[in-house]
Amino acid sequence: MRMNNAMISHSPKSGVDAGEVLQHLPAMAQEVLHWLEPRPGSLLVDCTLGGGGHAELLLEKIAPAGRLVGIDRDPASVAHAAARLSRFGDSFSPLRGDYREIRDQLDHLGIGQVDAILADLGVSSLQLLDPQRGFGFAADGPLDMRFDPSSGETAAGLLERLDEKELARLLRRHGEQPQAGAIARAIKRAMERGPVTRTTQLAGIVASAVRWASRPGRSGRSLGRRPRRSRTHPATRTFMALRIAVNDELSGLDRFIEDAATCLRTGGRLCVISFHSLEDRIVKQTFRSLASRCVCPPGLPVCGCGRSNLLRVLTPRSVTPSPAETEGNPRARSARLRAAERL
Repeated sequence: MRMNNAMISHSPKSGVDAGEVLQHLPAMAQEVLHWLEPRPGSLLVDCTLGGGGHAELLLEKIAPAGRLVGIDRDPASVAHAAARLSRFGDSFSPLRGDYREIRDQLDHLGIGQVDAILADLGVSSLQLLDPQRGFGFAADGPLDMRFDPSSGETAAGLLERLDEKELARLLRRHGEQPQAGAIARAIKRAMERGPVTRTTQLAGIVASAVRWASRPGRSGRSLGRRPRRSRTHPATRTFMALRIAVNDELSGLDRFIEDAATCLRTGGRLCVISFHSLEDRIVKQTFRSLASRCVCPPGLPVCGCGRSNLLRVLTPRSVTPSPAETEGNPRARSARLRAAERL
């Protein structure tokens, strides 16, 4: 669904204290600054504004002569960032919208091409810390998970709509959950006794299902594939899979990257941070595709096929967080950064 392009300037409305959010650092902050190379006077776009952590660091490099356009689907995130970054004045333009419509968003602002674009595909601390949003299960809340709470199907509605096989398929694909079948079966059996609508309720069902599926059977063999020891809660992959499905996060990611590339000036940088192997695979493959569009034989003085390359890949392999960062910010441990430059 197309988002409202209205500029946002009102105060944040959230069930979490703003000071609490500021304690959580944006993922791979120094790597973002390194690959985007923000300079005074630059025109930048943060496609996934979140709590404004990356945007703040970038604005400190480009203001007051530069400008950063911050886009987010979540109205609470946009409002929070607008208040947090108000000191930058006209250098910061918060905008509610879908990053996959970046071309339309910039056209709306009368902007042609920009110097750098950032897309951090993870969930923001602002969302995770608010139990009313339903993204986590540290505290109980409604099973919502929508980036835009004003539209779309909630996670509880998705669980109600899918049958057991469809749910298992979703958990296997989006969550890479090895015990997807056992979890889907446990959820559906629980729903026979009543609706599953709360985060801690779902987390408990999943944890019990994983423990049951991993116990040894009478023959001494496991009843299911035993999970590797992990620091993460057994329900983490299930929640991630549902969130990806609720917000349709994988759809259009490849098209966004191509559109973003066309929005860059020559020499402009595009940086994408993903937290899921499926996202990272799409980013990697799309970068490679845009960097190898020309099919002319080597040695031709000019391109004759009309399919000139759009990007030069700057990170042949994904860049991962430093050990120091993952120690201080465990949420960043699954982050993968890739960067490219417009030709």
